[in-house]
Amino acid sequence: MNLFEENRHYQPTDPEILSLLGSREKQAQMRHHGRSPVYYRLGRKIIYQGSDLNNWANSQRIESPMLKELKKEFGL
Repeated sequence: MNLFEENRHYQPTDPEILSLLGSREKQAQMRHHGRSPVYYRLGRKIIYQGSDLNNWANSQRIESPMLKELKKEFGL
């Protein structure tokens, strides 16, 4: 699933980023603790690439334990 345009570059102040990752301060904390999407640092500017944001969002997906068990039981 793609939430972001693959080839677009996003900045921390873009509305899509603010709604998903939170405030600029929250984003800075995520980067500091290694929990943010991959980013480029150009001087003091942070740039997120759409494809990296999509990869990060997909890696955050959580499957319910019941669904995992059903898949295992039925070989899916």
